[in-house]
Amino acid sequence: AASVKAIVCTSQTDITNSVEKAEGMPSLETRVVVGKALPGWRHYDTEIAGFTDGWERVPTKATDTMLIYFTSGTSGNPKMALHDHRYALGHIMTAKHWQQVDPDGIHFTVSDTGWGKAAWGKLYGQWIMEAAVFVYEYERFIPSDILDLVEEYGITTLCCPPTMFRLYLNAGLEGHDLSSLKNCNIAGEALNPDTFKVWEEKTGLRLMEGFGQTETPVVIGNIKGMVPKPGSMGKPLPQYKVWLMDEDGEDCPPGVQGEIVIDISDAPAGIMREYYRDPQKTAEVHKDGIHHTGDRKSVV
Repeated sequence: AASVKAIVCTSQTDITNSVEKAEGMPSLETRVVVGKALPGWRHYDTEIAGFTDGWERVPTKATDTMLIYFTSGTSGNPKMALHDHRYALGHIMTAKHWQQVDPDGIHFTVSDTGWGKAAWGKLYGQWIMEAAVFVYEYERFIPSDILDLVEEYGITTLCCPPTMFRLYLNAGLEGHDLSSLKNCNIAGEALNPDTFKVWEEKTGLRLMEGFGQTETPVVIGNIKGMVPKPGSMGKPLPQYKVWLMDEDGEDCPPGVQGEIVIDISDAPAGIMREYYRDPQKTAEVHKDGIHHTGDRKSVV
């Protein structure tokens, strides 16, 4: 869909077989494998040794394309959300004030790197804030295993979907020392108030909810200094102008549900530039200097 020219894979999984079996990729010119050498693939480990240590700077702009993430497809077919290099800056607030990462601590976001959540919790904001990022690959999610890792490695900040926190509680926190945790975050789905309350009772920590999309960083959240309420996503982050809009384009008063929209008239860092190769869909969500999220909430 994106006319990718090169694919880099690890040999530690079955992904190389999937690439070889895939059809309809006329743009693909180069396949590179990291780890074990494979027939028909350029071998990263061998070829990297032959390159010079010197680097020639290639002129780039902040508005140049940096990455494309596919949306999850919950409201239609997945779309390619294209971000420029300012996307990384948009996640400073995500890491520093929402996740509250500590340069002397260890941050753990439970997410596969194929999801936009990995960019939220494993890459840009955390690196910029000089936090250590914990990486754990697993075949199957086992709640007690994650709790063991938090205790063994002294994880200080933890970010997971609400369902995972519910599963931690169901598995039982007894026998796990979670005293290293300083902040816990949730995003991606609605939080059950019972999970919020029991987690606080067991750990002394309130789950800090946040809202964003593949197209954005965190734009609404419970950030440092705020007291989160069960069921509340928090407030708009200072770097964005966010409000609720009704079907007539008017602001919604408290208690009335409306669409979450974001002012993009001054091109704030972190909001996608476009849906790649889909000008029609782009025009539907970017109208009159406003990014339409398509998600509906109400102000209490």
